[in-house]
Amino acid sequence: MQGRFCNQTFQVANQVISIGPTQPKFAIGQRALLIKTSQGNILWDCVTMLDDATKAEIDKHGGINIIAISHPHFYDTMVAWAEAFKCKVLIHQADAKWVMRTDSTAKQFLEFWSGNYKQLNDSIGLLRLGGHFAGSCILHSSAGKGFICTGDTIQVTPDKMVSFMYSYPNLIPLPADEVRRIAAVVKNLHFEAIYGMLESSVVHTLGNQTVQQSAKRYISALEGAYHTDKYV
Repeated sequence: MQGRFCNQTFQVANQVISIGPTQPKFAIGQRALLIKTSQGNILWDCVTMLDDATKAEIDKHGGINIIAISHPHFYDTMVAWAEAFKCKVLIHQADAKWVMRTDSTAKQFLEFWSGNYKQLNDSIGLLRLGGHFAGSCILHSSAGKGFICTGDTIQVTPDKMVSFMYSYPNLIPLPADEVRRIAAVVKNLHFEAIYGMLESSVVHTLGNQTVQQSAKRYISALEGAYHTDKYV
C-alpha cells in the first residue's frame, strides 16, 4: 500500500490528533486518534495501514506508549502497530475470541483487561460499555472540559446527535434496556466533546447532554413514537 495510499493526519483538538482516514478511501474510512499526554501518548483504535510517513509523523509527537482498541472491528493490524512502536495493545477480555493472531509476537504485545473500568493515567481511563460487542469500550479524558472517544460504541450521527447499534451493517438495533444502561453509565462522566470513528464524527460541546437526549430519542423510536399508520 505504501506509495499508493496515505494517512491524513490533522489536529482535532488540543492534544488530540487524527491518524487517518486513509486516502484513497480504504475499508470504511475510519480513523485512529493520537491523544498526547504528559504521561505518554495513547493511540485510540487503529487504521489498517501503517507506512513510514505515518510512523514518522507519530514519532514527531512523541510516539505511542499504549494502544487501546474500542472493539474487534479495529483489530486488523494492531499487532503490527504495537511492534512498530514497542507498546502494549489493550483489549477487553470479553472480546478475546475475536483476536485472530495468537503467535508469539501477538502474545508479547496484547494485554487483555477485565471489569468495567481501566485507568490509563491520571486523567484518562477506559470504560467498558458493551452493546455493539460484549467488550466494546470508550475512552474518557477528564482533563479540561473533558472528552470521550467512542469508535462506534456510541456513533455520532449526521445531525450531531448519537446512536447505538448491535450491528451497523445489518441495521440491528440495541434493545431499549441496553441503551438506558449505556446512557446511565455515561451520565456520570465529565465531558463536553465526543470524537467518533470518522472525520465527521465530532460533537464539540454539550457531549453528555447529547448522549442523554439521543438515548431518549432512540428509546422513543423503539417504543413507536415515530410510527404512523399512514403509508404513502
